[in-house]
Amino acid sequence: MRILLVEDEKILSKSIKMILERAEYEVDTAYDGEEALAYAKTAIYDLMILDVMMPKLNGYQVARQLRKEKNGLPILMLTAKSQLEDRIEGLEGGADYYLTKPFDKRELLACISALLRRQGQEVNSLSFGDLSLDLDSKDLSSGAHSLKLSKKEFELMRMLLQGKNQILSKEQILQKVWGYDSDAVENHVEVYVGFLRKKLRLLESTVSIQSRRGLGYFLAEQEEGKEGQKGKQ
Repeated sequence: MRILLVEDEKILSKSIKMILERAEYEVDTAYDGEEALAYAKTAIYDLMILDVMMPKLNGYQVARQLRKEKNGLPILMLTAKSQLEDRIEGLEGGADYYLTKPFDKRELLACISALLRRQGQEVNSLSFGDLSLDLDSKDLSSGAHSLKLSKKEFELMRMLLQGKNQILSKEQILQKVWGYDSDAVENHVEVYVGFLRKKLRLLESTVSIQSRRGLGYFLAEQEEGKEGQKGKQ
């Protein structure tokens, strides 16, 4: 799962990011409200942790703008503003939960887990056709066959399975799998799509990774008896 952490105090931001990464979340950071909005609109995040007191736009303004645009990204508002009126403003503005500083890291992780479950993002496996991906073991299975995926293969396959028939652009994949701060380029996506296509053939799956030129990649089920995989890059 990829989390957008919006906190202008860089020491605190670094500390929270370490907590989240130890819990095996992927984390991108933003330090002001305008940057937070730009990142959130990419639709590559599963949850946003949003501070209230920030430069340019405060957390309330960011949450209200996202909800105005029908953006359903789960928002955990994290702030030192603990008055009842502040909590009400945050929740009415679009936040899904309001956690005050200082906080216990166990409570933070529990809140994140609860919000992801509510959104249907936290499950043990994903499936499509005869294909199943175990989110704990990182095993990709089809029938009696099973293979373990590398970290990037797993993240890419999870993204494709979550999207199913949705076409995912190379830019979307780069941002979600490699992150904003990565030096990865579109060729990295093509290489890992190739790795996964090879593993799907080894699994003898009826599911294939198809491509639409200039648009991106998506999963499709092949009819029984068709040979090979279509839609090469």
